[in-house]
Amino acid sequence: MTGEGATDDRWFDDAAGPVVRPYAMTRGRTRSAAEDKLDLIAVVVADRASPGTAADQTLSPEHIDIVELSSDTPQSVAELAAELDLPVGVVRVLIGDLLHAALVRVSRPVPPAELPDERILREVINGLRAL
Repeated sequence: MTGEGATDDRWFDDAAGPVVRPYAMTRGRTRSAAEDKLDLIAVVVADRASPGTAADQTLSPEHIDIVELSSDTPQSVAELAAELDLPVGVVRVLIGDLLHAALVRVSRPVPPAELPDERILREVINGLRAL
């Protein structure tokens, strides 16, 4: 549509470049085998024993970004999604791929219900001081 008063209905601007849909990054997958391990606060740590990650032709740029981000500092799934500006579901699938390839490890924080009671810890500390 051209002419005076007509708008250009492009779905991206020139500065954005080509836009890749999230489902294309995951090849249409919405779940990974490790989905049960990957809640928002699960912590992703890159395996230091895999230095050639950037040269791996089977990994997407997003996979490489996840490995690089989590190699400097352990990152939660939510932090990685925010840093990469990707939906959490996409990041979970990508992390699942990296887990399967043994390029990252995932640990989960201890649930508050499993932490020792603060009162008991104080009693132990007081008992040790009394010795």
